[in-house]
Amino acid sequence: MDRRSFLKNSAPVLLLFTNGELLYRSALSLTSDRVKVKFRFAVASDGHFGQPKTTWDTDYGNIVQHINQQRRLKACIINGDIIHDDPAMLPLAKQHLDKLKMPYYVTQGNHDRVDEELWKKTWNMPLNHSFVVDDQVFLLATTSNIKGEYICPDLDWMRAQLEKYKQAPNVFIAIHITPVKWTDNGVDCPEFINLLKDYKNVRAVFNGHDHDQDDMKEREGIPFLFDSHIGGNWGTNYKGFRMVEVMSDNTVATYILNPGTKLNEHTLPERQVAVKS
Repeated sequence: MDRRSFLKNSAPVLLLFTNGELLYRSALSLTSDRVKVKFRFAVASDGHFGQPKTTWDTDYGNIVQHINQQRRLKACIINGDIIHDDPAMLPLAKQHLDKLKMPYYVTQGNHDRVDEELWKKTWNMPLNHSFVVDDQVFLLATTSNIKGEYICPDLDWMRAQLEKYKQAPNVFIAIHITPVKWTDNGVDCPEFINLLKDYKNVRAVFNGHDHDQDDMKEREGIPFLFDSHIGGNWGTNYKGFRMVEVMSDNTVATYILNPGTKLNEHTLPERQVAVKS
């Protein structure tokens, strides 16, 4: 489905405004000539390539096709659980992802049970890494290890990156494990949350892992966005991914494609520094 058809037929979009306000707005309000999309990217997670008794090979083929159908995507993030435990599946999953038409980047999930050496050899990027496209900053961090344990992001690495990019207009963070115990599969990372709240250009944190979650939660004014799942044997009754659009006024609109129709659109505001009395 192209953006025009989606906007005509979809549910509300989540908008993140520059003043920190979060609200749902009619998708039709985004068609105004005054608000143009200047940057678009996709986030997908939880392919579980190789999981027994699932359609993992077909799932990957379908989701790559649907992502490739989206116009003017500058990047795609595959946010963990690319495979299902077996390291031998990593190069096979990569063969599918290499068919994406835009640059893509990966994070490690708890089922990506490989060491850093194999990870770097496969993806040509470390477990914790950052990249910048058109002034948009992305911080991607591991939240697991070769044993599949749930861990919080590396605070020293994250702090150094946030400080490095503190003048950037937008910072987007992708981690696989949910860093707040909102869900049965989350883990509390209060020091991570406390770090993020001091950097007001952090526009959103993207989480995978919780296959049954496809909307937004909020902590300390920071939106945490879930993207359903693209594979595996549980979760939402569809397999989809998240689209994110940065507008010319720096409003951020985001929604789920399931993948034929849009769901749960949001606009994400910029976060403002609180004035101390």
